[in-house]
Formats: sequence, structure tokens, C-alpha cells
Amino acid sequence: MKLNKSKMLIISFMLFSLFFGAGNLIFPPFLGQNAGNHTVPAMIGFLITAVILPILGVVVVAKFDGLNRLAEKVGKRFSMIFTLLIYLSIGPGLGIPRAASVPFEMAVAPYLPEKTNLTIWMFAYSLVFFLVALWLCLNPGKLVSRIGTFLTPSLLILLCFLFITFLFNGQTQVAPPQTAYVYSPFLQGFSDGYQTMDTIAALNFGLVIATTLGSFGLNDKKSIIRHTVLAGIFAGSILSAVYVMLTYMGMCSSGVYSIHENGAWTLRAIVYQLFGNFGAILLAAIFTLACLTTCLGLINSISQYFSTRFKKLTYRQWVYVIVVFSFLICNLGLNAILSISVPILNAIYPISIVLIILGLSHKLWENNRCIYPLTIASTGFVSILYSLETAGFPLGFFGGFLHKLPLYSEGFCWFWFAIAAIFISVILNAIFNKKKR
Repeated sequence: MKLNKSKMLIISFMLFSLFFGAGNLIFPPFLGQNAGNHTVPAMIGFLITAVILPILGVVVVAKFDGLNRLAEKVGKRFSMIFTLLIYLSIGPGLGIPRAASVPFEMAVAPYLPEKTNLTIWMFAYSLVFFLVALWLCLNPGKLVSRIGTFLTPSLLILLCFLFITFLFNGQTQVAPPQTAYVYSPFLQGFSDGYQTMDTIAALNFGLVIATTLGSFGLNDKKSIIRHTVLAGIFAGSILSAVYVMLTYMGMCSSGVYSIHENGAWTLRAIVYQLFGNFGAILLAAIFTLACLTTCLGLINSISQYFSTRFKKLTYRQWVYVIVVFSFLICNLGLNAILSISVPILNAIYPISIVLIILGLSHKLWENNRCIYPLTIASTGFVSILYSLETAGFPLGFFGGFLHKLPLYSEGFCWFWFAIAAIFISVILNAIFNKKKR
């Protein structure tokens, strides 16, 4: 069976909207402004972790029929802990609250009158935001069409309108790169892609897309994988185009505006220069649409997973739990959420990347029982230590030793540990098979 073009377009738009949320808006212009004339290599690194790996993650999870089954290749206990950690990180713990707080703090709060009580306004805005999300998620059958036929096209039209206006009327001046982008812009861009959270989100969305395809009448495994790949390619192409547009605007503005703590300020400055006070409405619409579609996908998919994993609560009850918890976390504020997210993502992301790569090349290792546990354990060991150190935990003598390892300071020492673990597992497997004979 083959889906028609209109259905494939809706699914592709849905996959794009699941990925494109808060971080996807604020980090590309921030990268462009900081990288300056080193933007191209930084952007290539960013696209690997923000587009290519997420799409591959969607495909591999669809192939294994869920993240939990892929993670079980490491071990059942690991599967349970890692899957819950992923769902909590991209869901009510970090992802959903961040997606709800970004549009307020970056597109609403700056335009409120002076001496306004931002806490009360944030409470009111997030309450309305989550009530809308709750209403939409309580009717999951209509979610795909609502996202794919209205919300996502509206978002893309607004972004294209902003970019085209910038090309003709934007102030441009490209500055030299900031410190982190001077010597290793590719690696810095690669790690910047972590902040979108899309690679770990892909470990959730793969099953969502497979389930959606099944609801359209596709039951054959090969057909589901093929259509998942097609949807991934199309959604990835749209993501790449949007990232290039946002990064280009940030790069061209690197010598116009001063560097601030996040890319939302850069985007806000650009929009104000182009549209004046009207830009506040445009920016609020862009942020709200992008973040709302991501929240809808996350609430829906996580509620579905928890309703099958913990059956004491139904899907609708889990929707209420996740929405209420996310609402409470959201009101802590964006900076507090971002400060928590960075060390957690530094720990989880390398494990997710290695798990995706092993899953994609599974046929090479299907007879090697120790490659998944050994490789994931090695990767997790060094990535967790790096995460603890960046969070301010002193590692003492051990930390000094780790800094002597290649690429540790850049956060990529896990790569060498993963490669070494793969070689060791292959050797151990060969020895084990030889003794077995």
C-alpha cells in the first residue's frame, strides 16, 4: 500500500512540527550571531545533531517498534530507566515547560509596560497556553489534521515572510566569531545542536509516526519504514531550510547587535528593526505556534506511552497529569529551565547518538551480545562525568586526568570511548565464539 501525496504531506508537516519548538527558534540565530564569519562550519555541525541524527532516530525507533525495545538491547533495567529519563526530559521535566515559557519571556514580556508584575502575566499566559494544549490533546484523533493542515503551514508562512523581508530591508554586518567558534566552529555547532533536544525527542517520535501511518492503513513493516524515511527526508529538508534562514539572519546581524544570553533577543531585535511595534505581534505568533505544536506532540505521545506502561491511569488522565506538572515547572522561568537542561542534555545526548548508530547498523552486531551494553556503558560513563563537571561538581584528580584526554574539554571524549568499546566488544565476542566451538 502507498499513501497519496496529501497524506504524506500532512505526516511530514506533523513530524516537522513535533521537532520545531522553542530551542529550534532561539538557538540558530544565536549560533549565527556568535559564529559570525565562521558560521558555515558551525552550521554544518549543527545540522548533523539538529536534523540528520533526529531523522535517523525516527527511522531506527520505527524499525525497532519503540524506544524501549531498542534500549532493551542494552538491558531491561537500562531500558526502563533510560526510556523514563528520555520521556521526562523531553516532556514535563524540561521540554514542554521550556516550549511554553519561551514565547512568553521572549515575545510577550519585553513588550509589557514597565513595572508590570511578570510573575502574574507569566501565570496567566501559561495557563491559557496549557488550557489550549489540554483541549487539543484530549481529542488525539484530530491532532494530526490540526497540526498538519493548519498550525504548521501557518508557522512556515510567517517564517518565510520574516526571512524575505529581512533579505530586502534587514541591517547587515558580519562580525568575527566569538571565542567558542574561533578554533573549532564545527564541534561547537555540533554541541549547539544538543540544545534543540531533537535527537532524544526522535527516540519518542519514531513510534508516533509509525502509529500514525498505521492509522492511515499501513500495516506492513517495510511500508511503514519506507514511508517513515520519506516523511523524515521531507521534514528534515524543511527543518534545514528554516535553520539556514534563522542562522543567516543571526550571522548577518552579528555586527549590528550586541551579543546577549540567547538567540531570542537577536530575533526580537531583528523583528523590531523590520516591523517596529507590529513586530511584537508577528514574533509572538511565530513563537506561540512553534512551541504549541511541539507541546501537543509531546503531551500526546508521552501520555500514550505512560498509559500503556502504567495502566492505572488512562490516556486522558495522563494528559491532565502532564499538563498540570508542566504548567508548574514552566512558571519557574526560562533561565532556570535552561540552566537545568544543559547538564542533563550533555549526559543523555551522547548515549542517544550511540544508541541510534548501533540501532541503524544492528545487522552488523546482532550476534554480538556485549556490544550494546559495553558501548553504552562506556559512553555514558564519560558523558555523565563531563556533565557533572560542567554543572559545577568538582572531580578532583580524576577531572585533571580526563582533561588530558582528546576532545574532553569540547565535550566529545565520549566518541573515543565508544569506538574503543566497539573494538573491545568485537574482540570479546570473537573469543567467546571461539571457546564455544
